[in-house]
Order: sequence, then C-alpha cells, then structure tokens
Amino acid sequence: MNLLGSLVIAFSMYSRIPMPRVSWSQERMKYALCFFPLIGLVMGICLWLWGQVSEAVNLGSLAYAAGGTVLPLVITGGIHMDGFLDVSDARSSYGEKEKKLEILKDPHMGAFAMIKGSVYLLTYLAVFSELPVRLLPVVGGIYVLTRAMSGLSVVVFPKAKKEGLAASFSHGARQKAVMASMLCYIVVSVGFLASYGGWRIAGAAVCCCVLVFGGYYRTACREFGGMTGDLAGWFLQIEELALVAVTAVMSRV
Repeated sequence: MNLLGSLVIAFSMYSRIPMPRVSWSQERMKYALCFFPLIGLVMGICLWLWGQVSEAVNLGSLAYAAGGTVLPLVITGGIHMDGFLDVSDARSSYGEKEKKLEILKDPHMGAFAMIKGSVYLLTYLAVFSELPVRLLPVVGGIYVLTRAMSGLSVVVFPKAKKEGLAASFSHGARQKAVMASMLCYIVVSVGFLASYGGWRIAGAAVCCCVLVFGGYYRTACREFGGMTGDLAGWFLQIEELALVAVTAVMSRV
C-alpha cells in the first residue's frame, strides 16, 4: 500500500491527473520519485491518441502541432514550465547565487520569463509540426526519458537549498532505489526509441541527452550552488524540446 501511495503522490505532484487523496507520509515520500517517469508514459499514450484523431479528421498541420504543444502543459498543469520561467528570470538577472535563488522564490513573472516562454512555445510548435504521426510513440518515449533524467538529478546532484520541493523529495528518497529505477527507465526508454524510431534516432537522442544533462549540471552548480525543483523543471523542458527537435531532424535526414 505504501508503493501505491507513493505513485499517487508522484501523480498528484507532477500532473493534473485526478488521484485519490492520501497522506504524504515520510514512508510514501521515499519512493514517490520512482513513479515520476510513469507520468510521461500516460502523456505518450494521450499524444498517440491525439495523433490518431488528427489523422482521422484530416486535421491541418498547425492545429495538429498546437495540440501536441499544449497537451503536455494540460496534463502536467505547467509545473515544469513554471520552473523554466523562474530559472529564465533568475539567469537573466546576472546576479550572484543568492540573488538568483531569491528570484526563484518570487511568485511573480518577469519580462524575461515571458519572452523566453513565448520563444520556447513557438519553437516547440514549429518543431512539432515537422513530426510525422508515426513517430509520436518516440515522443512518448522522450517524455519518459526526460523525467527519468530529471528524477535522477534530484537524488545525485548537490542541492542549492536545504528546504524546498527538490530537497524534500531527495531527503525522503531511498536513493539507491530511486537511482536504480531511473536507470531502468532510461534503458527501457532508449530501447523503445530505437524500436520505433530506429537506432539513428535513438543514438542521436542519447548524445543530445548527455550533452544537455552535462550543461544542466554545470549551470546548476556554477550559477545556483546546486539544483532546485525549478532547475529540474527547467532542465526537463529544455531536454524535451531538444530531443523532439532531434527526432524531427533525424526523421528527415
């Protein structure tokens, strides 16, 4: 029952999928991150269904791409995009670590967040419009992969703060179990990418994933003194866009 409660906590925290109410006990928090990538699986199924509907009604490319862009935000409630916007504001301040961490806690959105958020969504829309429907399962695999990488960072990266969402999940996590589960998700999702998109797409995705993950670690440590929940969301959004773009490009090479 504790594992079921951990699953409910993960879905309640990182999605808007209706879940029963459970107490966020320390025992359940220990394994909540183990179920985080499963939200990507649900998103992938919903995206595949969207692709089938788009083909069935002969939807235009703009409407098809808009649906694919909005769908992740609807399912997650924008929690990761919120992190992307907060980090965009903080990095644009060019302040010291303490100043950037203060900006992350500020609930207001600045001009740079609005600008970079708009550029991000327009870029995602353009990239998604180049994706054939047959490769939508690959994007579902990307959703799982990015969440596994983000979850891995929560338990292995140094923390910028002792309090906060990332610190709470990390302190409550059984690190070996979380690390093992994240690595399993990564291996399975890469194998899934290869089976549906081919090893060229899978190989390019792995290379891109490693590069972005390395950049994430460097940015978190140098500019913020470690990772936070906002940085984990910022990374997830960038990684997702990069991998979807790689898939679109490789499908045409």
